[in-house]
Amino acid sequence: IFVEMTEAAQNNHSCKLNYNIDKGRLFWVDKKLITLILSNLISNAIKYSPNGGNVAVNIIEENKNLIFKVSDEGIGIAEKDKDNIFIQFYRGLNCNNLIGTGLGLSIVKKSVELHGGSIKFDSKINKGTTFIVTIPVEKFY
Repeated sequence: IFVEMTEAAQNNHSCKLNYNIDKGRLFWVDKKLITLILSNLISNAIKYSPNGGNVAVNIIEENKNLIFKVSDEGIGIAEKDKDNIFIQFYRGLNCNNLIGTGLGLSIVKKSVELHGGSIKFDSKINKGTTFIVTIPVEKFY
């Protein structure tokens, strides 16, 4: 997913993937939903950073959870938009010039909830956004 998504990035983006999971570890998750979650968050991080900057994806296992953190240095989310960004077709006021439908984050939220997980974010205008997805997992070896 990461390679495919970052190939769409422009030369002024620096995309990094960091993960802290033991090799060979298997988790009981829905691959299609995890793909939807990560592809939407990564593509948004790139799209809403039209001037480039760093995009970071961190994946860790902690306390029987998989945690995905996707960060960018883009346009950020305005305070008045923060309560609405997971609503279908809602688009932030500062992204009128960027192509989108307002469906991506509602799909992400529903996909996270279907896993029994949670999503939160921290964002500052013109400083970027970090989305944190927590998915409870059962380990298989």
